[in-house]
Amino acid sequence: MKKVLIANRGEIAVRIIRACHDLGLGTVAVYSQADAEALHVHLADEAVCIGEPQASRSYLKVANILSACEITGADAIHPGYGFLSENANFASICESCGLNFIGPSPKSIALMGEKSMAKAIAKSVKCPVIPGSDGIVKEIGEAVKWAKELGFPIFIKAVAGGGGKGIRIAHNLEELHRLFPAARAEAEASFNNPDVYLERMIVRPRHIEMQIMGDKHGNYVHLGERDCTIQRRRQKLIEEAPSPVLSKKMRDKIGQAAVHIAKAAKYFSVGTIEFLLDKDLNFYFMEMNTRIQVEHTVTEELTGIDLVREQLRIARGEELKWKQKEINFEGHVIQCRINAENAAQNFAPSPGVLEYYLPPGGPHVRVDSACYTGYRIPPYYDSMIAKLIVKGRDRREAIAVMKRALREFHIGGVHSTIPFHQYMMDNADFLHSKYDIKYIDDLMDSGCQFTLEKK
Repeated sequence: MKKVLIANRGEIAVRIIRACHDLGLGTVAVYSQADAEALHVHLADEAVCIGEPQASRSYLKVANILSACEITGADAIHPGYGFLSENANFASICESCGLNFIGPSPKSIALMGEKSMAKAIAKSVKCPVIPGSDGIVKEIGEAVKWAKELGFPIFIKAVAGGGGKGIRIAHNLEELHRLFPAARAEAEASFNNPDVYLERMIVRPRHIEMQIMGDKHGNYVHLGERDCTIQRRRQKLIEEAPSPVLSKKMRDKIGQAAVHIAKAAKYFSVGTIEFLLDKDLNFYFMEMNTRIQVEHTVTEELTGIDLVREQLRIARGEELKWKQKEINFEGHVIQCRINAENAAQNFAPSPGVLEYYLPPGGPHVRVDSACYTGYRIPPYYDSMIAKLIVKGRDRREAIAVMKRALREFHIGGVHSTIPFHQYMMDNADFLHSKYDIKYIDDLMDSGCQFTLEKK
């Protein structure tokens, strides 16, 4: 591996470019017409325009990405997250073209990306799973049979779904009859795959995910959990580690379950096993994300391990540097996603020109971003401005550092989620860890405005 093409944009493209440069690797940025002045284009050694602003005409155009590899002589592709990162067919095409796909094998992506098969893998290693149908449910009659056995409320989930998409909730048989065909139609439209399965809904859970790494030599470790419970309609807003509700014993138990799942899938690269935690602190396997996560930064700050660098090393065939007992978890880390959104208007996107962009600094503060003063946030992609990551000796200190960093973060020209995060850092339920995955949705339904005002 000598030159890496980054098939992505935004802060993750910048993050990957930096890791490549640390390892002495050449970099190629690809960009749409809307991203001609993006930071990743300026930081890479070379840059190639691959199409029009719409992702379907640029970042999702496999032929254009492969052409950029041929033009520049890139011998590896890093997909980042989103876009083509969990597309087994894309990974397979890269392999067939002699390109090193920086991620797991196409087989592992396909296996763990198909939700019913991933669940079967978890069952095979005796990891608790959410009760649900045995695989795909194609007919409403079969769905009714399973619903009566599992009980309501029940999820109807697209097998190819992810990121909180492709999910419907039925609370009774009438809703099941109405939502089942709608869920299949949505799955077909969103993922080009109409298949769905049923799963009993764990009422008001917490969302816990475990970071794992595996190499091509059969070595595996976990790097602890991240608590991603603060979400809006299943879109993560705040992540932290360690989870304020897990004991060391429970952490070790969930970590071992995650490692066993990765081994059973013959998985290599970095990856995340996601779990739901019920009110009695029972954990259940939910899914695996076969890519680097947005919130990988939290684990990096907690452990001191550069996950993107390790992802590159694993792709080159190198062995893991660490044994499980050598991985240390120090302090407490919190990440706030600073998005160009207006929480007072149901988190409506707020694209536009950043009239000013002044990120915070000082001890124990990290900002991952691709933005700068004068940058135009385009309306075609996700609305992230930056990831603000802080660390403290304990959770109380981390919250204090986050409050200081949020106060110093000044963004002009667009709405941002900074006021929302300031509200949360003073929220009594957040401070005492008394919340679940529906907490923010309930606040929004109650009319909470998060004291927002445009900067």
